[in-house]
Amino acid sequence: MDQPTELAFDLEQFNQRWELPSLVNWLEQLPGDIAHRMSEKRYGDLPRWRDALAALPQLNADATLLNQSAVGCSGDISQASSSELERALRGLHPWRKGPFSLFDVTIDTEWRSDFKWDRLQPALRPLAGKRVLDVGCGNGYHCWRMLGQGADEVIGIDPTPLFVLQFKALQHYLQCPNIHVLPLALEHLPAKLEAFDTVFSMGVLYHRKSPIDHLSRLRECLAPGGQLILETLVVEGDAQTVFMPPDRYARMGNVWFLPSAPALGSWLKKLGFVDVELVDINQTSTAEQRSTSWMTFHSLSDFLDPDDSQKTIEGHSAPQRAILSAVKLG
Repeated sequence: MDQPTELAFDLEQFNQRWELPSLVNWLEQLPGDIAHRMSEKRYGDLPRWRDALAALPQLNADATLLNQSAVGCSGDISQASSSELERALRGLHPWRKGPFSLFDVTIDTEWRSDFKWDRLQPALRPLAGKRVLDVGCGNGYHCWRMLGQGADEVIGIDPTPLFVLQFKALQHYLQCPNIHVLPLALEHLPAKLEAFDTVFSMGVLYHRKSPIDHLSRLRECLAPGGQLILETLVVEGDAQTVFMPPDRYARMGNVWFLPSAPALGSWLKKLGFVDVELVDINQTSTAEQRSTSWMTFHSLSDFLDPDDSQKTIEGHSAPQRAILSAVKLG
């Protein structure tokens, strides 16, 4: 199966930098897996998204900007080029994670993902020289922030082709060889990988029918002594409290288990993690998640009770997110 052209360069670099005996078989089948997951037979919108990617103008950046809220690049471009750039980028709507700034075009995404990045900073170990995995990374916003902190290699995985192509749009101008976003889910990685110094899983756990299996697989990806940064929806309660929505939660149909923060900590300890720490609990605000011209669909304000912002439209507690840090025992 032919490798999608927009990912060919990524795979060449990826193979060169991952010369681990335990990964040989997986790397051999990876191009075919990616081609299958980026198949137009599976995603009818892929031709349109690929046309948008192909329409990006050829522009040279003066500087890459990774350590600021709006990740991107700077440089002087003409008004005509700016209009061409914005038109192509808007062809990759909806933009969920961000924000980004490419030359003089600002992508005002649905999520202010920089807010979350700021909240997790107090617990994050130095990333300089580390190999990092971001599970469910979306378009890779946080991957760029990880790279900005000196990570040696950042791998993001997300099964949604649109997000992969949004990452490629950024990479078209930023041109960083040691960052990749691949159209894979966690279960597509080899078992017992033990290859990453730091693993992030943010906004994923509540979508999993078996959260314990998900946490166990995250642990398998970590090298001994590695750090897990886990962010997920939680509810109030003690170590025995877990809520399973009977139907939808904040209009999401694929929400399974919302533990309390103490229960989540207990799960991690049960799986063999140590130094489990609750870093932050934050109720999601409409300043952090909202509709914009770059994401014109419904957003948080549409998912909350119009008469009580402390409740979802279904009457459950409004979304509250916890960040936990844990370490795989060496």
